[in-house]
Amino acid sequence: MSKFPIDEEAIRKLAELLNETGLSEIEIEDDDRRLRVARQAAAVQATVPSAAALPASAPVSEEPAAGPHPGTVASPMVGTVYLSPEPGARTFVQVGDHVSEGQTLLIIEAMKVMNNLPSPRAGRITAILVDDGTPVEFGEPLVVVE
Repeated sequence: MSKFPIDEEAIRKLAELLNETGLSEIEIEDDDRRLRVARQAAAVQATVPSAAALPASAPVSEEPAAGPHPGTVASPMVGTVYLSPEPGARTFVQVGDHVSEGQTLLIIEAMKVMNNLPSPRAGRITAILVDDGTPVEFGEPLVVVE
């Protein structure tokens, strides 16, 4: 394995870029050198909206959350979520819709490839936990199918 001088300045700038953008890793390559900076993946936790973010009509439970809902469908990859097949089109699913096993719930774009995310079970959509066009991480909760 050939050694090349380590550019600590470049590593520091890439690490700052990771922090600024929230990315988990970044890689650059030129000629015969490649530099990859990655952040250790922390355990993925579902975020629960605070009481202030809930609508006024929603009751606030005093019980601690027991963890993610058993019907939660998590992201199988890092990418960008799209809730409809194309801009301006109707979304694949909406809260309250009944879905069958294998029905497309949303699309995750990863490395310029559009990946359909099928429903793992038949049921009713009780929550959509992501917004259209937002980046997602591996294991991030996306949809709840009861």
